[in-house]
Amino acid sequence: MISKTDAEMYSDYLIEKRRYFHMYPEVSGKEYQTSKVIQQELDRYGIPWRLCGMETGILATITGKLPGKTILLRGDLDALTVKETTNVPYASSVEGVMHACGHDCHTAMLLTAARMLNDMKDTLHGTVKLAFQPAEEVAEGAKAMIEEGALDGVDACFAIHVWGTVDAGKISLDAGPRMASADLFSVKIKGKGAHGAEPDCGVDAIVATAAAINNLQTVVSREISPASPAVLTIGTISGGTRFNVIAEECEITGTTRCFDPLVWDQFEERVKRILNHTAESYRASAEITYNRVCPPVVNDENFVALAQKSAKKVMGEDCLTHIPPTTGAEDFSQFASRVPGAIALLGIKNEACGAIWPNHSGNFSVDESQLINGAMLYVQVASDYNAQ
Repeated sequence: MISKTDAEMYSDYLIEKRRYFHMYPEVSGKEYQTSKVIQQELDRYGIPWRLCGMETGILATITGKLPGKTILLRGDLDALTVKETTNVPYASSVEGVMHACGHDCHTAMLLTAARMLNDMKDTLHGTVKLAFQPAEEVAEGAKAMIEEGALDGVDACFAIHVWGTVDAGKISLDAGPRMASADLFSVKIKGKGAHGAEPDCGVDAIVATAAAINNLQTVVSREISPASPAVLTIGTISGGTRFNVIAEECEITGTTRCFDPLVWDQFEERVKRILNHTAESYRASAEITYNRVCPPVVNDENFVALAQKSAKKVMGEDCLTHIPPTTGAEDFSQFASRVPGAIALLGIKNEACGAIWPNHSGNFSVDESQLINGAMLYVQVASDYNAQ
């Protein structure tokens, strides 16, 4: 175990890297400079790595001298298309792009954890894989890394997400569903154009679409148990060309969210059935594209029990707090649905330093003093798990 005193020697490095990544954010799948810097730092400390996942993902490996299990630690790289309004000295230098979700913190914490683990590998059990993951915000990076072997030989996985509504010094680390699934769908309702004064001569795609939107709401209200939270949202609608023309086509896009893997498995069939039957009842047709983007994040009960003990070693006996699951999605679920694991929400909210804004806000900022806790927790969880 690395003591708080020993960890202080890594703190300046962590904050320096976090601020660099914050100043030079890159969007999903385009994290080329971020990836290059990580590669340079891993080379600097003699940590082996390989490209893994899209063009920017990196999988580093630290092998302990003692026998043990293999754990994968995940940190994501990508930023959001959000305009920064914090006015901090290290604010984004890229117009309209910002690390508004804390991935700069995740990258810096994992890079610092890599240094710590490498420095203690003579007393480290097993193997630690460090996944520097691209494209989390578009839910493509984790799947790409898995396809390229990131989980080969891995027994468990762990991730940390800085969280703007959790107080500094606290961490949310609960078993069970923590983040929702995320699916995307688009639908083109096709009818028959006609003069607006003669609707009987056409098939009104707008009317059919309006009915479909209303009927889709019954998926949640009438086909899913009230005890199982779920969301179906229509986000866009586009149709028609002129005020006196019966629209021939109308398009909608939407998303579904849920926490129960069984509900997630059923959502697609239910959405398609209602869309097709509703369109047919109005003499129209529906062309549906449904993308199952990522499953819900469900923290493994046994892994959480271990990780909570690790957190108390790092942050103190009273560090644990509880927040309800969020219907936001996280493609860490791609890892955690294949091997046992958990995601922890690290508190970085602190009014004293202006860190009071939620993730994805242009004002999002963090209490940087808490980031060393994140790096140490990566190390502690890996050490405790591998030594079992």
